[in-house]
This record gives sequence, structure tokens and C-alpha cells, in this order.
Amino acid sequence: MSAKPLWFRWARVYFAGACIIGTGVLLYQTIRPSDEKLISQFSPEIRAEYERNKELRQKEQQRLMEIVKQTAASNDPIWKTGPIGSPLEKEQRNLSMELVDKELFHKTKAEEEQKEAIKKSVEQSKELEQLLQEQKKKSSWNIFSR
Repeated sequence: MSAKPLWFRWARVYFAGACIIGTGVLLYQTIRPSDEKLISQFSPEIRAEYERNKELRQKEQQRLMEIVKQTAASNDPIWKTGPIGSPLEKEQRNLSMELVDKELFHKTKAEEEQKEAIKKSVEQSKELEQLLQEQKKKSSWNIFSR
């Protein structure tokens, strides 16, 4: 029979478990790089692609959340609701698993950027026309400036 009481042995077990878990948490917090640090270590090409596709991933996440809300509101089984096809059912195996069409997304984004550029140039041309008209008004009243 052991000379140490039962509670002491269990206290040692819990202490050892807490030490192991604490060491794991501490190592995880110190070794794992932050998102910004990880992205800064990418090559310039990968970093540019990451930044370019960041908005697409956010759009996909929004679409996925819409599907989840739709599925949660439905009474059908989870594998029968929503536009995502189940790989287990034959008629749904060849469905596209993309939530957002990449080409359409990039096309609409480019169109929006183009519209913004056109809008900005129109505003600049209006400002320039106003400045020219003000310049003409000032010069027409000043007789000695000619």
C-alpha cells in the first residue's frame, strides 16, 4: 500500500495535465506567426495574388453564410437543401462546387473600377471647365491685363 493519500496522487495527475496543456498553449502562442507576418513572408507574386483574391474569398464566405441560413430555415435534411450538391448522390456529383463564379466576379469588379475611373475623370473635367470659365470672367473685366 502506498504511503501517500489518494487525493495527493490525483493532485499530481491534474498538475501534470495542466503543465502539459499550459506548455502547449504557450508554445502555440509564441511559435505561430500572425497573419500579417505570414503574408509579409510570401513572395511578391503570391502576396499580390492573395491581395487580389481576398475580396473574392470574402464574397464566397458571404455566399456560404447565406446558404447556411437558408439551410437552417428549411425543414428538409441538410444534404437536400441549398445549391451545393452532395458528392454522395449520383445526380449531384457533377455540379459545380464554386459558390461564386470567379470570372464573373473579376469582370464585375473591373467594370466597377472602370466606372469609378470614368466618374472621377468626368468630375475632374467639370472642375477644369469651371476653372477655365472663372479665368475667362476674370480676364474679361480686367482691361489692363491684356
